Amino acid sequence: MYLSKEVKEDIFKKHGKNAKDTGSAEGQIALFTHRINHLTEHLKNNRKDFNTERSLVKLVGKRRALLDYLTKTDILRYRAIVKELGLRK
Repeated sequence: MYLSKEVKEDIFKKHGKNAKDTGSAEGQIALFTHRINHLTEHLKNNRKDFNTERSLVKLVGKRRALLDYLTKTDILRYRAIVKELGLRK
């Protein structure tokens, strides 16, 4: 499986306060980005997988909502996570 417990802990340790901080906006955005990248690669090989395409669009929307939340609450955290993950906008 592409998203094991260890991978999640690494993501939250790197982008959250610690490995158990799964609720921070930065950690959630990093996790969504990891999943989005994986689904994007999957869709490059399986163009007609419309269920995965729908899931990808929903994940992008969730990530956008969290990024909008960070923009409104703390612009410095927003800029840091966008730069760290290499996101556009």
